[in-house]
Amino acid sequence: MWLLVVVLLVALMIPVAAILLESPLGRSIARRLEGGDGAAAGTGPGVRQLERRVEVLETDLEELNRSLAGMREELQFVQRLLEDPGKKKPRS
Repeated sequence: MWLLVVVLLVALMIPVAAILLESPLGRSIARRLEGGDGAAAGTGPGVRQLERRVEVLETDLEELNRSLAGMREELQFVQRLLEDPGKKKPRS
């Protein structure tokens, strides 16, 4: 009985393993194993270049957020002027 269970378990694991190895996750793991220790640790030249690009993008994103905040303030000011233009005019 146990022999039948083991044989069935092995027979069912073969297609499952094949599906996992052919998936993007399996390919990613294979690339890491082929790349050696440097690629697995994240110290390859491609990784360093990507880190620099991410830093540049983060800096650009911060600048855009500051610019957007300034534009929001300007828009609110213009909206207040348009809502009640008589408020800003001097009374005679």
